[in-house]
Amino acid sequence: MNILNHFQLLASYNQRLNEQVYQASERLSAAELEQDLGAFFKSILGTLNHLIVSDLLWLSRFSEHSPRYQSLARLAVYPKPSALNESRYDNLDACWIVRKDIDALVQEWLSNEVLEADFENDLTYRNSKGVVSSRNFSELVSHLFNHQTHHRGQISTLLYQKGVDIGVTDYLVDIPDTH
Repeated sequence: MNILNHFQLLASYNQRLNEQVYQASERLSAAELEQDLGAFFKSILGTLNHLIVSDLLWLSRFSEHSPRYQSLARLAVYPKPSALNESRYDNLDACWIVRKDIDALVQEWLSNEVLEADFENDLTYRNSKGVVSSRNFSELVSHLFNHQTHHRGQISTLLYQKGVDIGVTDYLVDIPDTH
């Protein structure tokens, strides 16, 4: 398996699922989206905000891994988050605009700027508390996608409890059939 192709496929999956989540979320009122449902980030909107904030943090760190990563550098137009539970956007439409931009930039980054060899190196970064870490870059990119899947699963459950099904979520749908 080519790791770059794998991450490109995960980026497509990620984009598809984000679109499904947002389309499903449109069926709820603003009050329902903001309602504290007992999730870690309280509401559906709170969890959508967390995904944006965490992606901005990780992608900002990734942008420093190589000078080739110009698409990720464009995310600097968004203010740097100060906390993982920061709620930047107070409505679904505002979240969706940013989410689409992030997903498109991730697609561009993985398709045009990342080299397979980049994944063999470590990325040294500071976490949100200022602690310095150095970790394998490919594992960090895996974390980016896994984190999204984890929280989308929470959102999917919250939506389902409100009578809204987001549709097929299986990654299998995105894996090309070689038969």
